[in-house]
Amino acid sequence: MVVLGIDAHKRSHTVVAVDEVGRQLGQHTTGTTSDDHLELVRWAGRFGRNRVWAVEDCRHLSRRLEADLLRAGERICRVPPKLMAQARDSARTYGKSDPIDALAVARAALRYPDLPEARLDGPSRDLRLLVDHREDLVAERTRAVNRLRWHLHELDPTWDPAPRSLIRFKHLDAVATRLAGLEGMVARIADELVTDIRQLTVRERALEREITSLVTSLAPTLLTVVGVGALTAAKIVAETADVRRFRSKDAYARHDGTAPLPVWSGNRERHRLSRTGNRQLNAAIHRIAITQIRFHDPAKEYLARRLAGGNTRTEAIRCLKRRLSDVVYRALLADAQPQTATATCSAQAA
Repeated sequence: MVVLGIDAHKRSHTVVAVDEVGRQLGQHTTGTTSDDHLELVRWAGRFGRNRVWAVEDCRHLSRRLEADLLRAGERICRVPPKLMAQARDSARTYGKSDPIDALAVARAALRYPDLPEARLDGPSRDLRLLVDHREDLVAERTRAVNRLRWHLHELDPTWDPAPRSLIRFKHLDAVATRLAGLEGMVARIADELVTDIRQLTVRERALEREITSLVTSLAPTLLTVVGVGALTAAKIVAETADVRRFRSKDAYARHDGTAPLPVWSGNRERHRLSRTGNRQLNAAIHRIAITQIRFHDPAKEYLARRLAGGNTRTEAIRCLKRRLSDVVYRALLADAQPQTATATCSAQAA
C-alpha cells in the first residue's frame, strides 16, 4: 500500500508518496487545473494500483482535486487538520513547508486507517452551500443590527429596542417611521441600515424555506428525532457529507467529536470532552441534547440516572450526546438507504 499525501493550495498541490511504514518514496508539485490533476494521476502510476490519496480536509481548496481524482477511479481519504498537525509535530524534521505538510498528511493517514473516504458531490453538497450561504446572511444581518443599535443610541440614549426585535418587520417599520422625522447624517445611515436589514431578512427566510424543502426530502427519518428541526437536520446532513463513508457508528462519533477521551491513571476511570472532530456537527448534536433534556421524558430520565450514578451535569450531557450521535447515525443511514431501512428510527428516544 502506497499513501500519497497532498498539501493543497490555491495555485499548487504538493504530493508526497510514502510506503506502509511511512518512508518517503517520491515528491511532486503540480498546478490546480483538471489537466494538472490528470498529469498527477499519471505520475502516481509508477507506484502501482494499490494506492490511496490522503487529502487534508479543507474542502474549498481540495474540491476540484477530489472530484477529478474520484472520476479517475482513485481512492481518497480526508485527514482532519488536527491529525496532520500532530503528525508534523511528532516528526524528526523541523520547520514547515509544502513537502513537510504533505508528508505529515500521508503519515497521519497511515496512523489512522479508518478515516472516512471522500465521495463525489451529491445533494448534500448543494445543501451545505445553501446552509453556509444562509449563515453568512445571518452574520451580515447581525452586524447591521449592531451598527443600527449604536446609531439609535446616538440619536436617543433611551431608544433601546428589545433584543432580537430588529429582525421583525413590524419593529423595523416602527423604527423607519420614527427615523423619518429626524434629520442629519446619523438618521440617514440608520434608515439605510433598516432597509438593508429588511432585505437580508427576506433573503434569509427564502433560503430557510428552500433548505427546509430540500432537507425534508433528503432526511425524513432524521427529522423524526426529537429535537431535530429543519435547520439542525440540514447542518447535520451537510457536514456529514454521505454517512455511508463512515464504517460504523463509532467512527461517526469520532468524526463529530462526541466520542469521549480517556484521561485516567490508577484506579479511577475517567473520560473528558473531546475537542477534536467536526465542531459544527458537535454543536448540532449539542442543540439536540439540550432540547431533549427540556422536553423529552426519556432524555430526562437518562440524565437523572447519570446524575444519580455520580456524574456531573456536564458529564451526563456528554454521555447523552454520545448516545444521540448513534441515533443520528442510524437515522442518516436509514435516509441514505431507504430500500433497506426501516420506516422508523427505533432509537429516537435517548
